[in-house]
Amino acid sequence: MTFLTIGHRGVMGVEPENTLRSYLRAERCGMDVIALDLRLSKDGALVAVHDPEVDRTTDGSGAVADLTVAELRELDAGQGERVPVLEEVLDAVRVPIQALVGDLPTATALAALILRHDLTSRVEVASDQEAVLAETARLVPGVRTVLYADSPGDGAGSVVDRASTVGAATVAVDVHRLSLETVDSAHAAGLRVTGLAVDTLDLLRLARALGLDGAVTDFPEIRSTGRFTA
Repeated sequence: MTFLTIGHRGVMGVEPENTLRSYLRAERCGMDVIALDLRLSKDGALVAVHDPEVDRTTDGSGAVADLTVAELRELDAGQGERVPVLEEVLDAVRVPIQALVGDLPTATALAALILRHDLTSRVEVASDQEAVLAETARLVPGVRTVLYADSPGDGAGSVVDRASTVGAATVAVDVHRLSLETVDSAHAAGLRVTGLAVDTLDLLRLARALGLDGAVTDFPEIRSTGRFTA
């Protein structure tokens, strides 16, 4: 199977994270998938922001949930970029999107958008919350989902059992905490495994040695190097 390179918030190692500039560069450098974070604005729009607040990634302050889209658009998200809404991202790039969501209201809004625009083949939903993935799968039959986990848990079967219970197709785990046992267990259960964040050549070699199906990375160089690293 193809080893996927997944651009983390675009290519946040070299561009402002979760901006159209970052997503477009990720696409230009050949990333197979773009991973982005979604939150709901005060007026219910799906906006690409990682943190609950805008303080770290923009020149503004306050909670995303307390700001309207118009207010968010007034902020500088880096190098003059603005906070994008998901529809803008989908219009700007053609590569598949992995949308990370952390709560049920955001998942519900995303599910409605996927259904409205028939995006099940283009958008997969990721979360570290099993309830979010289960509800998304209920609302959008056939949607692909990804369980994010900081670690495999207690024993190789833990993250595999969690993912299988909610019907996830992939598990994404900190590459430092993965073992061959966990990867083999996931593959035996029919799951794909991606490592994060794979930002150095040594970590890329580790990812390939573990037999991972893909790597989440901040840097465009990992894409070109990954094709030749055994």
